[in-house]
Amino acid sequence: MPIILIAAAFYLLAAWLVARRLQVDRGAGAGFWQLTAVSAVVLHGLFHVLAWRATAAVDLHFFSALSLVGLGMAALTTLYAATGRMGALGVVVFPVAAACLVGYGVSGGSAPRDLGWRLELHAWLALLAYAALAIAAVLAIMLRLQERALRQRQFSGWLRVLPPLTELESLLFRTIWVGFVLLTATLLTGILFVHDFFAQHLIHKSVLSILSWLVFGALLLGRWRHGWRGAKAVRLTLVAMALLVLAFFGSKFVLELVLQRA
Repeated sequence: MPIILIAAAFYLLAAWLVARRLQVDRGAGAGFWQLTAVSAVVLHGLFHVLAWRATAAVDLHFFSALSLVGLGMAALTTLYAATGRMGALGVVVFPVAAACLVGYGVSGGSAPRDLGWRLELHAWLALLAYAALAIAAVLAIMLRLQERALRQRQFSGWLRVLPPLTELESLLFRTIWVGFVLLTATLLTGILFVHDFFAQHLIHKSVLSILSWLVFGALLLGRWRHGWRGAKAVRLTLVAMALLVLAFFGSKFVLELVLQRA
């Protein structure tokens, strides 16, 4: 539990430092918040590793999966910030990661079971895809807010620390591509390795995941063939992400917390 509290404190501190940097509109102290974020990510991952070692199995149930997605989002945000001006993501992502970690710690975890390497591979791909596409959803919202601010000529401090509109849009689609590839691999391994992939209690998860994949695929195709961008790209990204949320965590919530099925 101390690791959780320290990691959560580091996440919140990093988010506050980023927010303060946006308010004063300066780059000073950027290295410090990145160091704080890296410390939080390392401690977050360490907590999961220690929990898995204690039970000799990987826990991928609802709260653990939620925490792992938060970890992936925080790690990706920190990586983006190290290669460009995307520290603003941390204002949203770091508190979310802290909340997911604390939620996992408070829940006490679940009794893990050995899934075998095939199902674990499927689960890890799903978590990575979800983390990447969740970042894409945050980027889409930021892109929409940036477009609106530019249209209304509101050149505030937070706007000036973001990359140019075209660069932010390019980052959005690169992130969607990564998430789409991971989601494709998730669906393929599900079909190959999950024997009851289309069983009754998984049919909603399967259908919603495929619908999300189709929407993301249509967006990428439209971007390539017709140059889709702006509001249309934002809407499709958020619709696809909403479907994925319902497919992944919606189904896990109902199955594991409501129906008490492993």
